Amino acid sequence: MQTIVQVFDAQQKNKYKLRLSSAKDRIKKLNKLKSTIKELEEDIYAALQADLRKSRFESALTELIFTYGEIDFAIKNLNSWMKPRRAGKSIVNLLARNRIYYEPKGVCLIISPWNYPFQLTMSPLVSAIAAGNCAILKPSEYSIATGAVIAKIVEKAFDKNEIACFEGDESVSKALLKLPFNHIFFTGSTAVGKVVMEAAAQHLSSVTLELGGKSPVIIDETANIKKAAEKIAWGKLMNAGQTCIAPDYIFIHQSKLEEFITLYKSAAISMFFDEHKRINYSAYAKIINQRHYDRLMGLIADALQKGADMPWGGASVLSDQTIHPTVLTNLAHDCKIMQEEIFGPILPVIPYNDLEATIAAINGKSKPLAMYIFSESKSNVKRLLKSTSSGGACINDVLIHISNPNLPFGGVNESGVGSCHGFFGFKAFSHERAVLFQSPINMSNMVYPPYDNKGWVLKMLKKLM
Repeated sequence: MQTIVQVFDAQQKNKYKLRLSSAKDRIKKLNKLKSTIKELEEDIYAALQADLRKSRFESALTELIFTYGEIDFAIKNLNSWMKPRRAGKSIVNLLARNRIYYEPKGVCLIISPWNYPFQLTMSPLVSAIAAGNCAILKPSEYSIATGAVIAKIVEKAFDKNEIACFEGDESVSKALLKLPFNHIFFTGSTAVGKVVMEAAAQHLSSVTLELGGKSPVIIDETANIKKAAEKIAWGKLMNAGQTCIAPDYIFIHQSKLEEFITLYKSAAISMFFDEHKRINYSAYAKIINQRHYDRLMGLIADALQKGADMPWGGASVLSDQTIHPTVLTNLAHDCKIMQEEIFGPILPVIPYNDLEATIAAINGKSKPLAMYIFSESKSNVKRLLKSTSSGGACINDVLIHISNPNLPFGGVNESGVGSCHGFFGFKAFSHERAVLFQSPINMSNMVYPPYDNKGWVLKMLKKLM
């Protein structure tokens, strides 16, 4: 078995060959990836069930169909993405042709998380292949079953000198991060993202960091509360809340608070409970491991200890790593659940009367990966969008902006660096190279030394500018 360094060195040698690959070559590789995934679909479903208790439908919707869509979109558009793009001219190169070439960055590292372990490995891999790179994958050690299937897919579809996968614990990630990759694509927590960025800085490797944060929801007095409750229940509780863009906490107009809690509870029960109002394990995922289970239960305990109310939920089953959907209100500002990303099925709900105060509260936290606004007031929507910052936003819905490959997906500052999906993923793994083709008619000598008697040149340039 080849070591990490041996595989890395082989890819470093092979990257120059891949630089010459055509769209046809890359499309062939993407098709091979797709056919290998299809061949091992049942293994993927079983792995996601083992790691997260994901239902077949949820796994298909959020992991497989999403991945197939990324592959198909890249195949459909790759020819146009790879073509040099025209760039405008300036005064000093009026007769030249200006182009932007997209060249592969080289050897890339993709470190993926455990919450959507298949999709969040394959999506950046598709972009890396489309851009003509070599890549080494490091799946999360927490989603061990899915990591094993990913390794199997990579081994069947590619030579190691092009795409390779290394499973293992934190020590494997540390070993990989010591190497001078041309680009690192990391998806995970902000804390680990800082470690990755620090390691990348040692080699001046470029990075794409897909992180997270506390994605807020604002529901004003004009919103359709029933629809908002249904959409938020789905978006919050899918994968048991273990989604980087899940609604983290809610600001709701005081007049709609009780109605929302009632309707949220009703929507959640209809989606994730059986006819006896017991958790439906075939629809509701589990918490990934006991460490995260204990962390989430600790957040609830801390909030309650500091005076929070719990109008619904709080039940849990350690043996099944299951925490029931939970709503918290009357939260103290200093409770832990309002300071850190929840990443679980717990929903803090905060009433407001003054929208400006709500905007100030959101801006008082780090910029989130997503923001969700429920309102029928165009002026309120405009005001919220202009007054805040987030990686992405949805109006009158949650999560679904990630499903459009024509939109960039990424965070800002603590919620991420760079963006991905579709052409934006292709760009993340490409260097935009400026190329100027000079005209045979040489006008450059007008600015060559000596500078005696060149005053007329300066006058002409000033007038043209």
